[in-house]
Amino acid sequence: RILIIRADTLIKSNGRSKVGHPLAEARMRPSPLVGLPCDRKQIGHHPFQAVGEKYVRAVVDGAGCLPVLLPSLAPPLEHAALLDRLDGLLLTGAPSNIEPHHYGTEPSYEGNLHDPARDANTLELVRLAIERGLPVLAICRGFQEVNVALGGTLHQKVHEIIGFNDHRENKDDPLGVQYAPSHPVELAEGGWLHRIAGTREAMVNSLHGQGLRQLAPGLVVEAIAPDGLVEAVRLDRGRPDAPDPFLLAVQWHPEWRVTENPFYLGIFQAFAAACRQRAQQRQ
Repeated sequence: RILIIRADTLIKSNGRSKVGHPLAEARMRPSPLVGLPCDRKQIGHHPFQAVGEKYVRAVVDGAGCLPVLLPSLAPPLEHAALLDRLDGLLLTGAPSNIEPHHYGTEPSYEGNLHDPARDANTLELVRLAIERGLPVLAICRGFQEVNVALGGTLHQKVHEIIGFNDHRENKDDPLGVQYAPSHPVELAEGGWLHRIAGTREAMVNSLHGQGLRQLAPGLVVEAIAPDGLVEAVRLDRGRPDAPDPFLLAVQWHPEWRVTENPFYLGIFQAFAAACRQRAQQRQ
């Protein structure tokens, strides 16, 4: 039986999700299990499976959930068996970009860092998670993975497209500067992020070179940058008889110091509420 979680019932209109402090909630009931697909990194002569610790900490501190690292192996593991044991899926950012053959015929540019094993795992995980009603929160590369997995396309170099700004960070800056608020985003009227933030505009960081080109079917825009680039989407396939599960994807990095930013924390708490509902049903 597939559990479909009504995402719109998990977010209040006063700017806060229907959860209290995530750690207090976690003490009262078993922690939901949130899967984080790994990057496959070559270190010396050996490949390693890796996830940025800031994402792991955000699952614990921001959502009050238990992180479970999902290896990106080639060939992939049985994804359906993995998802049946989870209560949520967090698609993280990463240094690599999706190989362009997944969304078009344009060749990859020289020096573009790729992770074919992650592509092979996450693109299928997105589709299966939706089929199974598993809550999904996607960040940066994960945001782009959601769009590609559902049939959308990407710009490989946003900063070279006329009319768009340069959304990349200065890698020579300290991390606190790189992840500091960079530009505002306009939040869709009545959307999830509007209800989480309580305002129509929010400041976000910006650390990406690629971005959405064509929006995938079934996704609706949640936030737009001042230059018109789509910065957040949610799943809404317009089926009143079959409500969509929670799927929210953002281009920025809400995991960064998540407990210090009410907007970022609200995003993780909304995701946590969906994961807890899934966990209660699964248990």
